[in-house]
Amino acid sequence: MIRLASIVLLVVGLLLCLAGCGQQGSGGSAQGGSGTKQSCDIKNPPLFKKGVLTVATDRPAYPPWFEGSPEHYSGFEGEVANEVAKRMDLPITWVVEPFNKSYAPGAKDYDFDINEITITPERERAVDFSEGYFDDAQGVLTLKDSQFADAKTISDLKDAKFGAQVGTTSLEFINQIVKPNEEPKVYDTTNDAKSALESGQIDAMVTDLVTTVYLRDFEIKNSVVVGQYPKNEQFGMLFQQGNPLVGCVNQVLGEMKEDGTLQKLKEKYLQQYLSVPTLKD
Repeated sequence: MIRLASIVLLVVGLLLCLAGCGQQGSGGSAQGGSGTKQSCDIKNPPLFKKGVLTVATDRPAYPPWFEGSPEHYSGFEGEVANEVAKRMDLPITWVVEPFNKSYAPGAKDYDFDINEITITPERERAVDFSEGYFDDAQGVLTLKDSQFADAKTISDLKDAKFGAQVGTTSLEFINQIVKPNEEPKVYDTTNDAKSALESGQIDAMVTDLVTTVYLRDFEIKNSVVVGQYPKNEQFGMLFQQGNPLVGCVNQVLGEMKEDGTLQKLKEKYLQQYLSVPTLKD
């Protein structure tokens, strides 16, 4: 009898342990990680501040992504965010978030960040993204009198002194695709890289294609876009990891894609920036 009772107690103990372990595991996954699908009630969304959609971006915010003052942003990304807020029946308020801080792990003091942030597996380990809203390519910018102005291939750029903003896929493109003979210069902001190109500290800088063309046309005199390099990258809105609001935003983005609103905004703000020769490998 004592032996039988001991066996029964042992079995019960094992079952309780297994049940406890199972509950701990499911609790961990329920918290959600990057890419976790969570439901979101669009009529009662979880917000950083009640009754308002708080949206972050960097400063300076370059056209054509953003135009006007922070209180009344237009431009492609400004209008995308405004449309999301409108379809959720919410006012919008803008806050500043440096680009290279946005994808760091931890709590966010906004609902989402929209700032030409490429969706990458590495970033998805720390934050969540919406569905992509724009297909990006990298653009190479130099001065007209540079020996690299007429480059047609990636190998033509091997001897160039490059610069790019820290933490960007533009910097990854330089290091992983171009692989220049000299280590690229890394800058805190695109504005710093722009100043370095203008002063001759670097031969070329890399940003997303649209920004590259904008810099050529409006910011850097006597500059030329050498070419673009498509990398199958998409921009997404960035959220604190596990934020269920991503479900509501994806629902709105889906509607904007389906009814043509996203395409109309692209044609209005970006079409003129996309006709650039492609660099060959």
